[in-house]
Amino acid sequence: MSVKTSPRDAGLAPYAAAENRSGGRRYPEPQHSYRGEYQRDRDRIIHSTAFRRLVYKTQVFVNHEGDLYRTRLTHSLEVAQIARTVARSLDLNEQLVEAICLAHDLGHTPFGHAGQDALNRCMEAFGGFEHNLQSLRVVDELEEKYASFPGLNLTYETREGILKHCSKKNAQTLGELGLRFIDRKHPGLEAQLANLADEIAYNHHDVDDGLRAGLLTVDELAGLELFREQYERVKVTYPDITRRALIHETVRGMINAIVTDLLDTTRQRLAQAQPENIDAVREHADPLVGFSEQTSIEHQQLKRFLQRGLYRHEKVRQMHRQSEAIVTALFEVYMSDLTAMPAEHMNKAQRWEADNGADGRARGVADYIAGMTDRYAISAHQRLVNPADPP
Repeated sequence: MSVKTSPRDAGLAPYAAAENRSGGRRYPEPQHSYRGEYQRDRDRIIHSTAFRRLVYKTQVFVNHEGDLYRTRLTHSLEVAQIARTVARSLDLNEQLVEAICLAHDLGHTPFGHAGQDALNRCMEAFGGFEHNLQSLRVVDELEEKYASFPGLNLTYETREGILKHCSKKNAQTLGELGLRFIDRKHPGLEAQLANLADEIAYNHHDVDDGLRAGLLTVDELAGLELFREQYERVKVTYPDITRRALIHETVRGMINAIVTDLLDTTRQRLAQAQPENIDAVREHADPLVGFSEQTSIEHQQLKRFLQRGLYRHEKVRQMHRQSEAIVTALFEVYMSDLTAMPAEHMNKAQRWEADNGADGRARGVADYIAGMTDRYAISAHQRLVNPADPP
């Protein structure tokens, strides 16, 4: 399905996602009188229940560890800010890239990757669990706000961007949306950009939070060229700067350096490839949004450092073990007794069980747990598993 030509496509590069070439919505809707299609996607995401819950879902540190650490909501806003900056400079579709960025974590479980890993293990016999697919499930099925269709009925391009990764087995169940994983093609530039903006925000802001928590040290980070260069520059430029401002300016400089490289490298690739439209972007042999070779090396060094120094830190691992235990215990409780869930979730699980047996029952339980915030999951565990222990 295509929508009518929109004046909002004016000023976009020929290879950007334009409304007049959109794959449309799963359920046809009339165009809005003054809002574009991708703006409507963004607005629906912002007003969704799943988006509001992100404020109480962890990034690295469990939500109750402190108010200053990033959550999934603040992370999503930071990703959107980075991606919009690059999109504007490349004449890509800002509204679309923002919608993708704001929606990319809607399917994340409580307790971040620890919660996802635990829920995936629980769901191993029932088709598994992956937060990318869950984000798509949230916007396609689980949000209940509209009378005419399930989910948010987002455009093809926004849904394409949300689904960053997908196995061939799962792709075969997704129709047109899964074809690029089967045919080994790429998404549009806005989706490619949102993916890398996510990595940039995640890595660099985890440096900030790790230093704030005392789990990382400046001396350790100084072994990374990207950090050391910016840190020394700030110290020389501002010799009397406070430690807090020094860290902020260093991380800010790191982000600026890597985003500038991303912008310059992507411009060069586009100039060489000269894609005529978004279809040519999807057909191109390699992704067109990316870093230079040197920056890519430095970016990977930072990721490996955080994996060793932060995500595997004993304090973080302890939080992860506790989080995994909570998610696993809740899954076992709900699977054995659906009435332990609120009525609306119990009813859904029962309907899906009637259609798909144990797989449907488990998927209903997983949907409910994945939608929990950190503090709600902790409260539910306290009430159902350890009622005698003090909160």
